[in-house]
Amino acid sequence: MAKTVSILNQKGGVGKTTTAVNLSAAIGAKGKKLLLVDIDPQGNSTSGYGINKREIKKSSYELLTGEITAEEAIIKTEFEGIDLIPANMNLAGAELEIIDMKNRESILKKALAQVWENYDYIFLDCPPSLGLITLNALTASDTFLVPIQCEYYALEGLSQLMSTARKIKQMYNPYLELEGVLLTMYDGRLNLTQQVVAEVKRFFPKKVYSTAIPRNVRLSEAPSFGQPIMYFDKNSKGSVAYSSLCDEFLAQQK
Repeated sequence: MAKTVSILNQKGGVGKTTTAVNLSAAIGAKGKKLLLVDIDPQGNSTSGYGINKREIKKSSYELLTGEITAEEAIIKTEFEGIDLIPANMNLAGAELEIIDMKNRESILKKALAQVWENYDYIFLDCPPSLGLITLNALTASDTFLVPIQCEYYALEGLSQLMSTARKIKQMYNPYLELEGVLLTMYDGRLNLTQQVVAEVKRFFPKKVYSTAIPRNVRLSEAPSFGQPIMYFDKNSKGSVAYSSLCDEFLAQQK
């Protein structure tokens, strides 16, 4: 049965989708079968895998509103080991539509249960908010992975995120655990970076990955070509970092 991991941080611009796309691609290239579920209305994971959002007929929106099954929503990507449930802007209205549904927090879990047996991992690329869609993601997940940028406001809002996770663990998902914390936009030459790293490690003892993701131009360019970084520029610093993170992530799995 698939291990389900939410990738989230309610603060935007922290490398959440970059991590969802590139870590999943690296895991797929290791021979694992992975389903990436894009539940961010911006649909950046979808375009990051070269899927045109405007041409999508079946997406995570229809999945959450109960119009289609998970199997009907899945797209086979051209990249090794990776299937995708895409998203587009229709998803922005999903929370209003499911708010009155029975067991609204478990809609995604119930939908994904139909395909658990087909994958080693299911990754959920969450929206940058702590609303009903993120509640669904955490209720459906075994663990959650938090990317944090190495900048001044890195820890801002994280106490709220951890508080929300604790409430979901108490009320809906007693098995939910923190998978790990990933430092992104890392520049070891800066004193500020070292201060942020120390603070994050103090905040999350033993949960911070030893791999950090550097600032990298090629990493920023890859989404516009619809390719994960390992296919776009395998020798770039960004690709090497996500390959290292993949090894670290897989080594930690029981």
